[in-house]
Amino acid sequence: MKSPASIMRQSSLTKLGSIINTAVNKRAGNGDIQWSFSQVKGTLEEDVTEADIISCVEFNHDGDLLATGDKGGRVVIFQRDPVSKTIIPRRGEYNVYSTFQSHEPEFDYLKSLEIEEKINKIRWLKRKNPAHFLLSTNDKTIKLWKVSERDKRVEGYNTKEENGAIRDPACITALRVPTIKPMELMVEASPRRIFANAHTYHINSISVNSDQETYLSADDLRINLWHLEITDQSFNIVDIKPTNMEELTEVITAAEFHPVECNLLVYSSSKGTIRLCDMRSAALCDRHSKLFEEPEDPTNRSFFSEIISSISDVKLSNSGRYMISRDYLSVKVWDLHMETKPIESYPVHEYLRSKLCSLYENDCIFDKFECCWSGNDSAIMTGSYNNFFRVFDRSTKRDVTLEASRDVAKPKTLLKPRKVCTGGKRKKDEISVDCLDFNKKILHTAWHPTENIVAVAATNNLFLFQDKL
Repeated sequence: MKSPASIMRQSSLTKLGSIINTAVNKRAGNGDIQWSFSQVKGTLEEDVTEADIISCVEFNHDGDLLATGDKGGRVVIFQRDPVSKTIIPRRGEYNVYSTFQSHEPEFDYLKSLEIEEKINKIRWLKRKNPAHFLLSTNDKTIKLWKVSERDKRVEGYNTKEENGAIRDPACITALRVPTIKPMELMVEASPRRIFANAHTYHINSISVNSDQETYLSADDLRINLWHLEITDQSFNIVDIKPTNMEELTEVITAAEFHPVECNLLVYSSSKGTIRLCDMRSAALCDRHSKLFEEPEDPTNRSFFSEIISSISDVKLSNSGRYMISRDYLSVKVWDLHMETKPIESYPVHEYLRSKLCSLYENDCIFDKFECCWSGNDSAIMTGSYNNFFRVFDRSTKRDVTLEASRDVAKPKTLLKPRKVCTGGKRKKDEISVDCLDFNKKILHTAWHPTENIVAVAATNNLFLFQDKL
Protein backbone atom coordinates (compact mmCIF):
# COMPACT_ATOMS: atom_id res chain seq x y z
CA MET A 1 0.00 0.00 0.00
CA LYS A 2 1.07 3.55 -0.75
CA SER A 3 1.65 5.81 2.20
CA PRO A 4 -0.67 8.85 2.66
CA ALA A 5 2.36 11.12 2.04
CA SER A 6 3.12 9.50 -1.34
CA ILE A 7 -0.57 9.67 -2.35
CA MET A 8 -0.67 13.39 -1.47
CA ARG A 9 2.60 13.99 -3.36
CA GLN A 10 1.27 12.16 -6.44
CA SER A 11 -2.00 14.10 -6.20
CA SER A 12 -0.17 17.44 -6.04
CA LEU A 13 2.06 16.43 -9.00
CA THR A 14 -1.03 15.46 -11.01
CA LYS A 15 -2.64 18.81 -10.17
CA LEU A 16 0.57 20.67 -11.13
CA GLY A 17 0.75 18.71 -14.38
CA SER A 18 -2.84 19.62 -15.26
CA ILE A 19 -2.14 23.31 -14.53
CA ILE A 20 0.93 23.24 -16.80
CA ASN A 21 -1.03 21.42 -19.54
CA THR A 22 -3.84 23.96 -19.30
CA ALA A 23 -1.34 26.81 -19.60
CA VAL A 24 0.37 25.17 -22.59
CA ASN A 25 -2.97 24.49 -24.28
CA LYS A 26 -4.07 28.07 -23.81
CA ARG A 27 -0.78 29.36 -25.16
CA ALA A 28 -1.08 27.04 -28.15
CA GLY A 29 -4.68 27.96 -28.78
CA ASN A 30 -6.07 24.57 -27.75
CA GLY A 31 -8.15 25.78 -24.82
CA ASP A 32 -10.43 28.69 -24.10
CA ILE A 33 -8.08 31.65 -24.19
CA GLN A 34 -9.04 34.48 -21.88
CA TRP A 35 -8.13 37.72 -23.56
CA SER A 36 -7.03 40.81 -21.64
CA PHE A 37 -6.52 44.42 -22.66
CA SER A 38 -2.89 45.44 -23.18
CA GLN A 39 -2.75 48.84 -24.91
CA VAL A 40 -4.60 51.30 -27.12
CA LYS A 41 -2.92 53.74 -29.48
CA GLY A 42 -4.61 56.71 -31.14
CA THR A 43 -6.68 59.78 -30.43
CA LEU A 44 -10.10 59.92 -28.81
CA GLU A 45 -13.13 59.59 -31.07
CA GLU A 46 -14.01 63.30 -30.91
CA ASP A 47 -10.66 64.17 -32.53
CA VAL A 48 -10.87 61.65 -35.38
CA THR A 49 -10.26 62.83 -38.94
CA GLU A 50 -10.58 60.83 -42.17
CA ALA A 51 -6.78 60.79 -42.56
CA ASP A 52 -6.34 59.12 -39.14
CA ILE A 53 -8.44 56.06 -39.97
CA ILE A 54 -6.21 52.94 -39.94
CA SER A 55 -6.31 51.05 -43.25
CA CYS A 56 -3.90 48.13 -42.60
CA VAL A 57 -2.07 46.37 -39.74
CA GLU A 58 0.90 43.99 -40.03
CA PHE A 59 3.35 42.30 -37.64
CA ASN A 60 6.86 41.58 -38.93
CA HIS A 61 8.20 38.02 -39.00
CA ASP A 62 9.43 37.87 -35.40
CA GLY A 63 6.63 40.03 -33.98
CA ASP A 64 8.99 42.66 -32.55
CA LEU A 65 7.65 45.32 -34.91
CA LEU A 66 4.05 46.19 -35.77
CA ALA A 67 3.23 48.52 -38.67
CA THR A 68 0.01 50.38 -39.38
CA GLY A 69 -0.94 52.40 -42.44
CA ASP A 70 -3.69 55.02 -42.55
CA LYS A 71 -5.86 56.91 -45.01
CA GLY A 72 -3.52 59.91 -44.74
CA GLY A 73 -0.68 57.92 -46.34
CA ARG A 74 1.30 57.58 -43.11
CA VAL A 75 3.05 54.48 -41.81
CA VAL A 76 3.52 54.15 -38.04
CA ILE A 77 5.85 51.43 -36.76
CA PHE A 78 5.60 50.24 -33.15
CA GLN A 79 8.40 48.31 -31.44
CA ARG A 80 7.92 45.68 -28.73
CA ASP A 81 9.07 46.93 -25.36
CA PRO A 82 12.12 44.72 -24.56
CA VAL A 83 11.16 44.55 -20.85
CA SER A 84 7.68 43.24 -21.74
CA LYS A 85 9.29 40.14 -23.29
CA THR A 86 11.40 39.24 -20.27
CA ILE A 87 8.98 39.80 -17.37
CA ILE A 88 6.75 36.94 -16.23
CA PRO A 89 4.03 36.79 -17.36
CA ARG A 90 5.17 38.29 -20.67
CA ARG A 91 3.42 41.45 -21.82
CA GLY A 92 2.51 42.53 -25.33
CA GLU A 93 3.47 46.20 -25.03
CA TYR A 94 4.59 48.30 -27.99
CA ASN A 95 5.97 51.84 -28.27
CA VAL A 96 6.17 54.15 -31.29
CA TYR A 97 9.40 53.39 -33.14
CA SER A 98 9.11 55.36 -36.39
CA THR A 99 6.51 57.45 -38.23
CA PHE A 100 6.87 58.52 -41.85
CA GLN A 101 4.80 59.74 -44.80
CA SER A 102 4.74 56.86 -47.24
CA HIS A 103 2.41 58.18 -49.96
CA GLU A 104 1.13 61.58 -51.04
CA PRO A 105 -2.08 62.36 -52.95
CA GLU A 106 -1.52 62.40 -56.71
CA PHE A 107 -3.45 63.32 -59.83
CA ASP A 108 -3.45 61.32 -63.06
CA TYR A 109 -3.80 64.03 -65.72
CA LEU A 110 -4.25 61.56 -68.59
CA LYS A 111 -7.33 60.02 -66.94
CA SER A 112 -8.39 63.07 -64.87
CA LEU A 113 -8.26 60.82 -61.84
CA GLU A 114 -7.34 61.59 -58.24
CA ILE A 115 -5.11 58.95 -56.63
CA GLU A 116 -5.62 58.72 -52.88
CA GLU A 117 -2.66 58.53 -50.50
CA LYS A 118 -4.41 55.82 -48.42
CA ILE A 119 -2.16 52.83 -47.62
CA ASN A 120 -3.92 49.68 -48.85
CA LYS A 121 -1.38 47.08 -47.69
CA ILE A 122 1.93 46.72 -45.84
CA ARG A 123 4.14 43.65 -46.12
CA TRP A 124 7.42 43.06 -44.25
CA LEU A 125 10.46 41.41 -45.77
CA LYS A 126 12.42 38.92 -43.68
CA ARG A 127 15.30 40.58 -41.88
CA LYS A 128 18.77 39.99 -43.40
CA ASN A 129 20.81 42.75 -41.73
CA PRO A 130 20.35 45.32 -38.93
CA ALA A 131 17.89 47.32 -41.06
CA HIS A 132 14.23 46.45 -41.62
CA PHE A 133 12.52 46.52 -45.03
CA LEU A 134 8.82 46.77 -45.83
CA LEU A 135 6.60 47.26 -48.88
CA SER A 136 3.69 49.68 -48.76
CA THR A 137 1.17 50.45 -51.47
CA ASN A 138 -1.67 52.82 -52.27
CA ASP A 139 -3.99 52.33 -55.26
CA LYS A 140 -1.24 52.72 -57.88
CA THR A 141 2.31 52.88 -56.48
CA ILE A 142 4.30 50.38 -54.39
CA LYS A 143 7.29 51.55 -52.36
CA LEU A 144 10.10 49.61 -50.69
CA TRP A 145 11.17 51.31 -47.45
CA LYS A 146 14.34 50.81 -45.44
CA VAL A 147 14.01 51.48 -41.71
CA SER A 148 17.37 51.77 -39.96
CA GLU A 149 18.84 53.03 -36.70
CA ARG A 150 21.66 55.55 -36.28
CA ASP A 151 23.28 56.14 -32.89
CA LYS A 152 26.72 57.39 -34.01
CA ARG A 153 27.90 60.43 -35.97
CA VAL A 154 31.15 61.27 -37.73
CA GLU A 155 33.01 64.46 -36.71
CA GLY A 156 36.23 66.18 -37.89
CA TYR A 157 36.15 65.73 -41.65
CA ASN A 158 39.37 66.69 -43.44
CA THR A 159 37.87 67.98 -46.69
CA LYS A 160 34.65 69.61 -45.51
CA GLU A 161 33.38 71.81 -42.73
CA GLU A 162 31.02 70.60 -39.98
CA ASN A 163 28.08 72.20 -41.84
CA GLY A 164 28.89 70.13 -44.93
CA ALA A 165 30.55 72.86 -47.03
CA ILE A 166 33.57 71.68 -49.04
CA ARG A 167 36.84 73.22 -47.84
CA ASP A 168 39.33 74.86 -50.19
CA PRO A 169 42.11 72.28 -50.76
CA ALA A 170 44.69 75.09 -50.52
CA CYS A 171 43.63 75.70 -46.91
CA ILE A 172 44.17 72.10 -45.85
CA THR A 173 47.58 71.97 -44.22
CA ALA A 174 47.25 69.00 -41.90
CA LEU A 175 45.65 65.60 -42.10
CA ARG A 176 42.69 65.11 -39.79
CA VAL A 177 41.23 61.66 -39.17
CA PRO A 178 37.43 61.81 -38.62
CA THR A 179 36.19 60.44 -35.32
CA ILE A 180 32.98 58.52 -34.62
CA LYS A 181 31.03 59.82 -31.65
CA PRO A 182 27.83 58.52 -30.00
CA MET A 183 24.57 60.42 -30.53
CA GLU A 184 20.94 60.07 -29.53
CA LEU A 185 19.29 57.13 -31.31
CA MET A 186 17.65 58.18 -34.56
CA VAL A 187 15.37 55.92 -36.63
CA GLU A 188 15.43 56.78 -40.34
CA ALA A 189 12.95 55.60 -42.98
CA SER A 190 14.11 56.00 -46.57
CA PRO A 191 12.46 54.87 -49.82
CA ARG A 192 14.81 52.45 -51.61
CA ARG A 193 12.63 51.51 -54.60
CA ILE A 194 9.45 52.89 -56.19
CA PHE A 195 7.41 50.48 -58.34
CA ALA A 196 4.92 52.54 -60.35
CA ASN A 197 2.84 52.68 -63.57
CA ALA A 198 2.09 48.94 -63.77
CA HIS A 199 -1.59 48.88 -62.75
CA THR A 200 -4.58 50.28 -64.61
CA TYR A 201 -6.93 49.43 -61.74
CA HIS A 202 -6.57 49.84 -57.99
CA ILE A 203 -4.04 47.60 -56.21
CA ASN A 204 -5.78 45.47 -53.56
CA SER A 205 -2.96 43.06 -52.59
CA ILE A 206 0.79 42.71 -52.35
CA SER A 207 2.57 39.55 -51.20
CA VAL A 208 6.27 38.81 -50.78
CA ASN A 209 7.40 35.45 -52.13
CA SER A 210 9.14 32.89 -49.92
CA ASP A 211 12.31 33.40 -52.00
CA GLN A 212 12.43 36.98 -50.61
CA GLU A 213 13.46 38.18 -54.08
CA THR A 214 10.12 38.61 -55.83
CA TYR A 215 6.65 39.78 -54.89
CA LEU A 216 3.22 40.07 -56.49
CA SER A 217 0.80 42.95 -56.76
CA ALA A 218 -2.84 42.43 -57.69
CA ASP A 219 -5.58 44.74 -58.90
CA ASP A 220 -9.17 44.01 -59.99
CA LEU A 221 -8.20 42.24 -63.21
CA ARG A 222 -4.46 41.53 -63.22
CA ILE A 223 -1.65 40.14 -61.06
CA ASN A 224 1.92 41.29 -61.71
CA LEU A 225 5.17 39.66 -60.61
CA TRP A 226 8.03 41.97 -59.60
CA HIS A 227 11.68 41.53 -58.70
CA LEU A 228 12.61 43.60 -55.66
CA GLU A 229 15.69 44.97 -57.45
CA ILE A 230 13.92 45.96 -60.70
CA THR A 231 11.49 48.88 -60.67
CA ASP A 232 10.86 49.56 -64.36
CA GLN A 233 9.51 46.18 -65.39
CA SER A 234 7.11 43.54 -64.10
CA PHE A 235 5.61 40.36 -65.55
CA ASN A 236 1.87 39.97 -65.94
CA ILE A 237 1.15 36.46 -64.58
CA VAL A 238 -2.68 36.58 -64.32
CA ASP A 239 -5.00 38.54 -66.60
CA ILE A 240 -8.76 37.98 -66.37
CA LYS A 241 -9.73 41.07 -68.38
CA PRO A 242 -12.21 40.05 -71.11
CA THR A 243 -11.82 41.37 -74.67
CA ASN A 244 -15.18 43.07 -74.28
CA MET A 245 -15.55 44.69 -70.83
CA GLU A 246 -19.34 44.20 -71.04
CA GLU A 247 -18.65 40.47 -70.60
CA LEU A 248 -16.88 41.06 -67.26
CA THR A 249 -18.39 38.77 -64.62
CA GLU A 250 -15.85 38.79 -61.79
CA VAL A 251 -12.90 40.70 -60.36
CA ILE A 252 -9.84 39.69 -58.32
CA THR A 253 -10.32 40.60 -54.65
CA ALA A 254 -7.14 39.28 -52.94
CA ALA A 255 -3.94 37.40 -53.82
CA GLU A 256 -1.14 35.77 -51.85
CA PHE A 257 1.98 33.69 -52.40
CA HIS A 258 2.36 30.28 -50.75
CA PRO A 259 4.51 30.61 -47.58
CA VAL A 260 6.85 27.74 -48.57
CA GLU A 261 6.48 26.89 -52.27
CA CYS A 262 7.75 29.88 -54.25
CA ASN A 263 5.99 28.76 -57.46
CA LEU A 264 2.46 28.71 -55.97
CA LEU A 265 0.01 31.55 -55.45
CA VAL A 266 -3.70 31.85 -54.76
CA TYR A 267 -6.19 34.55 -55.67
CA SER A 268 -9.84 35.00 -54.76
CA SER A 269 -12.65 36.51 -56.76
CA SER A 270 -15.92 38.36 -56.31
CA LYS A 271 -17.70 35.18 -57.44
CA GLY A 272 -16.68 33.36 -54.26
CA THR A 273 -13.99 31.22 -55.90
CA ILE A 274 -10.31 30.77 -55.06
CA ARG A 275 -7.82 29.73 -57.72
CA LEU A 276 -4.44 28.16 -57.04
CA CYS A 277 -1.84 28.80 -59.76
CA ASP A 278 1.50 27.14 -60.41
CA MET A 279 4.00 29.43 -62.15
CA ARG A 280 5.95 26.39 -63.36
CA SER A 281 3.13 25.30 -65.69
CA ALA A 282 3.01 28.46 -67.85
CA ALA A 283 4.26 32.04 -67.93
CA LEU A 284 0.66 33.30 -67.88
CA CYS A 285 -1.33 31.62 -65.10
CA ASP A 286 -4.73 32.09 -66.73
CA ARG A 287 -5.31 28.35 -66.41
CA HIS A 288 -5.45 27.58 -62.71
CA SER A 289 -4.17 24.34 -61.20
CA LYS A 290 -6.99 24.11 -58.65
CA LEU A 291 -10.34 25.82 -58.18
CA PHE A 292 -11.83 26.02 -54.69
CA GLU A 293 -15.55 26.68 -54.66
CA GLU A 294 -18.36 25.76 -52.30
CA PRO A 295 -21.61 24.59 -53.91
CA GLU A 296 -24.40 27.08 -53.27
CA ASP A 297 -27.17 26.16 -50.85
CA PRO A 298 -30.43 26.68 -52.81
CA THR A 299 -32.37 27.34 -49.59
CA ASN A 300 -30.28 30.46 -48.87
CA ARG A 301 -30.56 31.85 -52.41
CA SER A 302 -31.56 35.54 -52.49
CA PHE A 303 -31.01 38.84 -54.30
CA PHE A 304 -27.88 39.37 -52.14
CA SER A 305 -26.35 35.90 -52.64
CA GLU A 306 -23.72 36.99 -55.17
CA ILE A 307 -22.70 40.06 -53.14
CA ILE A 308 -22.26 38.23 -49.83
CA SER A 309 -20.42 35.29 -51.45
CA SER A 310 -17.68 37.63 -52.73
CA ILE A 311 -14.41 36.81 -50.94
CA SER A 312 -12.82 39.88 -49.36
CA ASP A 313 -9.65 38.20 -48.06
CA VAL A 314 -7.69 34.96 -48.42
CA LYS A 315 -4.78 33.87 -46.21
CA LEU A 316 -2.64 30.75 -46.46
CA SER A 317 -1.77 29.09 -43.16
CA ASN A 318 1.77 29.36 -41.78
CA SER A 319 2.29 25.65 -42.48
CA GLY A 320 1.11 26.10 -46.07
CA ARG A 321 -1.39 23.21 -45.90
CA TYR A 322 -4.60 25.23 -45.38
CA MET A 323 -6.08 28.60 -46.24
CA ILE A 324 -8.91 30.73 -44.91
CA SER A 325 -11.29 32.85 -46.94
CA ARG A 326 -13.56 35.58 -45.61
CA ASP A 327 -16.86 36.41 -47.26
CA TYR A 328 -19.43 38.82 -45.86
CA LEU A 329 -21.05 36.48 -43.31
CA SER A 330 -18.47 33.75 -42.64
CA VAL A 331 -14.89 32.47 -42.53
CA LYS A 332 -14.08 29.18 -44.27
CA VAL A 333 -11.04 26.91 -43.87
CA TRP A 334 -9.87 25.07 -47.00
CA ASP A 335 -7.48 22.15 -47.32
CA LEU A 336 -5.24 22.69 -50.38
CA HIS A 337 -5.68 18.98 -51.14
CA MET A 338 -9.49 19.24 -51.38
CA GLU A 339 -11.18 21.63 -53.82
CA THR A 340 -14.83 20.57 -53.56
CA LYS A 341 -15.75 22.22 -50.27
CA PRO A 342 -14.23 23.85 -47.18
CA ILE A 343 -13.27 21.56 -44.30
CA GLU A 344 -14.52 24.08 -41.73
CA SER A 345 -16.98 26.97 -41.84
CA TYR A 346 -17.51 29.55 -39.10
CA PRO A 347 -20.41 32.05 -39.15
CA VAL A 348 -19.11 35.50 -38.16
CA HIS A 349 -22.36 37.43 -37.83
CA GLU A 350 -25.18 35.25 -39.11
CA TYR A 351 -27.63 37.53 -37.28
CA LEU A 352 -27.08 40.09 -40.07
CA ARG A 353 -28.71 37.87 -42.70
CA SER A 354 -32.09 39.42 -41.87
CA LYS A 355 -30.55 42.92 -42.19
CA LEU A 356 -29.05 42.54 -45.68
CA CYS A 357 -31.54 44.94 -47.26
CA SER A 358 -30.62 47.87 -44.99
CA LEU A 359 -26.91 46.93 -45.18
CA TYR A 360 -27.19 47.14 -48.97
CA GLU A 361 -28.81 50.56 -48.77
CA ASN A 362 -26.06 51.99 -46.53
CA ASP A 363 -23.29 50.24 -48.58
CA CYS A 364 -22.05 48.25 -45.56
CA ILE A 365 -22.64 45.04 -47.51
CA PHE A 366 -19.59 45.98 -49.60
CA ASP A 367 -17.23 46.26 -46.60
CA LYS A 368 -14.08 44.22 -47.03
CA PHE A 369 -13.24 42.35 -43.81
CA GLU A 370 -9.81 40.77 -43.45
CA CYS A 371 -8.95 37.57 -41.57
CA CYS A 372 -5.78 36.14 -40.03
CA TRP A 373 -4.27 32.95 -38.58
CA SER A 374 -2.73 32.48 -35.16
CA GLY A 375 0.99 31.63 -35.20
CA ASN A 376 0.41 27.88 -34.92
CA ASP A 377 -2.67 27.82 -37.23
CA SER A 378 -4.93 26.62 -34.38
CA ALA A 379 -7.14 29.73 -34.30
CA ILE A 380 -8.59 32.34 -36.67
CA MET A 381 -9.53 35.96 -36.11
CA THR A 382 -11.68 38.36 -38.10
CA GLY A 383 -13.72 41.52 -37.52
CA SER A 384 -17.36 42.55 -37.38
CA TYR A 385 -19.47 45.63 -36.62
CA ASN A 386 -19.91 47.57 -33.36
CA ASN A 387 -16.12 47.23 -32.90
CA PHE A 388 -16.62 43.49 -32.34
CA PHE A 389 -14.03 40.95 -33.45
CA ARG A 390 -14.32 37.17 -33.46
CA VAL A 391 -11.82 34.47 -32.50
CA PHE A 392 -12.47 30.87 -33.57
CA ASP A 393 -10.60 27.97 -31.95
CA ARG A 394 -10.23 25.21 -34.56
CA SER A 395 -9.46 22.40 -32.10
CA THR A 396 -12.34 22.95 -29.66
CA LYS A 397 -14.68 24.48 -32.30
CA ARG A 398 -15.49 27.20 -29.76
CA ASP A 399 -15.66 30.86 -30.64
CA VAL A 400 -15.83 34.15 -28.80
CA THR A 401 -17.02 37.65 -29.66
CA LEU A 402 -14.95 40.44 -28.11
CA GLU A 403 -15.17 44.23 -28.25
CA ALA A 404 -12.38 46.73 -28.88
CA SER A 405 -13.52 49.48 -26.55
CA ARG A 406 -11.85 52.20 -24.50
CA ASP A 407 -14.16 51.19 -21.64
CA VAL A 408 -11.73 48.36 -20.86
CA ALA A 409 -8.62 50.50 -21.39
CA LYS A 410 -6.85 49.41 -18.22
CA PRO A 411 -3.91 46.99 -18.47
CA LYS A 412 -4.75 43.34 -17.65
CA THR A 413 -8.51 44.01 -17.73
CA LEU A 414 -10.22 40.80 -18.85
CA LEU A 415 -12.44 41.11 -21.92
CA LYS A 416 -16.00 39.96 -21.40
CA PRO A 417 -17.44 37.88 -24.23
CA ARG A 418 -20.21 39.75 -26.04
CA LYS A 419 -23.44 38.25 -27.34
CA VAL A 420 -25.92 39.60 -29.90
CA CYS A 421 -29.61 38.70 -29.64
CA THR A 422 -31.89 38.77 -32.67
CA GLY A 423 -35.26 39.13 -31.00
CA GLY A 424 -37.43 38.35 -28.01
CA LYS A 425 -36.23 39.02 -24.49
CA ARG A 426 -32.71 40.42 -24.16
CA LYS A 427 -30.48 39.06 -21.38
CA LYS A 428 -28.36 41.31 -19.19
CA ASP A 429 -25.04 41.02 -21.08
CA GLU A 430 -26.55 40.86 -24.58
CA ILE A 431 -26.87 43.58 -27.19
CA SER A 432 -29.75 43.69 -29.67
CA VAL A 433 -28.93 43.40 -33.36
CA ASP A 434 -30.95 46.61 -33.85
CA CYS A 435 -28.55 48.50 -31.54
CA LEU A 436 -25.34 47.64 -33.39
CA ASP A 437 -23.30 50.60 -34.64
CA PHE A 438 -22.43 49.91 -38.28
CA ASN A 439 -20.08 52.91 -38.45
CA LYS A 440 -17.78 51.16 -35.98
CA LYS A 441 -16.23 48.24 -37.82
CA ILE A 442 -13.13 46.07 -37.40
CA LEU A 443 -11.83 45.53 -40.92
CA HIS A 444 -8.13 45.01 -40.17
CA THR A 445 -6.60 42.57 -37.67
CA ALA A 446 -3.19 40.91 -37.13
CA TRP A 447 -1.94 38.07 -34.93
CA HIS A 448 1.59 37.90 -33.46
CA PRO A 449 3.57 35.12 -35.26
CA THR A 450 4.57 33.23 -32.08
CA GLU A 451 2.47 34.52 -29.16
CA ASN A 452 -1.20 35.12 -28.41
CA ILE A 453 -1.00 38.88 -28.95
CA VAL A 454 -3.47 40.42 -31.39
CA ALA A 455 -3.67 43.87 -32.95
CA VAL A 456 -7.09 45.23 -33.90
CA ALA A 457 -7.72 48.44 -35.85
CA ALA A 458 -10.91 50.20 -34.72
CA THR A 459 -11.37 53.35 -36.83
CA ASN A 460 -8.41 55.53 -35.74
CA ASN A 461 -7.39 53.44 -32.72
CA LEU A 462 -5.06 50.46 -32.56
CA PHE A 463 -5.96 48.03 -29.77
CA LEU A 464 -3.56 45.38 -28.49
CA PHE A 465 -4.89 42.36 -26.59
CA GLN A 466 -3.14 39.31 -25.21
CA ASP A 467 -4.00 36.02 -23.56
CA LYS A 468 -4.43 35.98 -19.80
CA LEU A 469 -2.64 32.95 -18.38
